[in-house]
Amino acid sequence: MTPAEQLDAARAGDRRTLARLLSSIERGDDASHDLNREVYGQVGTAYTIGLTGAPGAGKSTLTSATVAAARRRDERVAVLAIDPSSPFSGGALLGDRTRMNDHALDPGVFIRSMATRGHLGGLALATREAIRLLDAVGFPWVLVETVGVGQVEVEVAGAADTTVVVVNPGWGDSVQANKAGLMEIADVFVVNKADRDGASQTVHDLEGMLDLTRGSGAGGWRPPVVATVGTTGEGADALWEAVDGHRSHLTATGELGRRRQDRLREELALVVQQRIRAEAEARLGAAAREQIERDLLAGRLDPWSAADQILGGR
Repeated sequence: MTPAEQLDAARAGDRRTLARLLSSIERGDDASHDLNREVYGQVGTAYTIGLTGAPGAGKSTLTSATVAAARRRDERVAVLAIDPSSPFSGGALLGDRTRMNDHALDPGVFIRSMATRGHLGGLALATREAIRLLDAVGFPWVLVETVGVGQVEVEVAGAADTTVVVVNPGWGDSVQANKAGLMEIADVFVVNKADRDGASQTVHDLEGMLDLTRGSGAGGWRPPVVATVGTTGEGADALWEAVDGHRSHLTATGELGRRRQDRLREELALVVQQRIRAEAEARLGAAAREQIERDLLAGRLDPWSAADQILGGR
């Protein structure tokens, strides 16, 4: 089938075709480039939510509870669960996805795990393209759950309309929060596992940090702090309402359009970087590249001169 025919099939509910299209995007092959060109003019409706936080924060369980809250409102949701594989630990912990099994047979929910492809920020270019595809086939909400790598992946803020930062009771202090970039990227804070001791103190601490960094929120957006228990679904409706409130704020102020324009600029830079790297490797044979690397390691070349040779194809 042509890309247009595949898109039509996916819109009609053919999940196998949608899965194949997402696999093509992950591979980044020529077919995916044709698909992206076909998709580009058919998007702009879906709203993207990014859930991010440190490992063990309960993001997968909270994602499942959030999907349930959306379905109670009869909203269709697609979930991209970024595969928590890492060059540090190795392996893919796809068992985390079993926490979403409650939605596996729901025709209003589509769940897909995607590999980070070695990208430490947690979001590869393929993820942005996958979000666009899910938009094009008719999902009004796309929820991206990102891998935790010890600190919050700030990059998620560049790929989502609303960024939800998940922490646990007793988590950190103001210095750690600012180091991780939380105060800058969070549109909504969630204190998950709120049935544990210290939850109310963590909410209080976050509110205090927001007083210092965001002020009263006059003329802008002050991130709400929502307490949840992902395992029971407690607080999931309040989280959905907080996200919907942020969406209304972005739409009313025009910030939603500005964010999406910035996202396209960033994606263009990523595409250009990827193309330059691919072209440089295509021009330079493996033997020549290995010789350049040997010269670099032996001290005969500095990194900048080595890069000049690679980019020059000689």
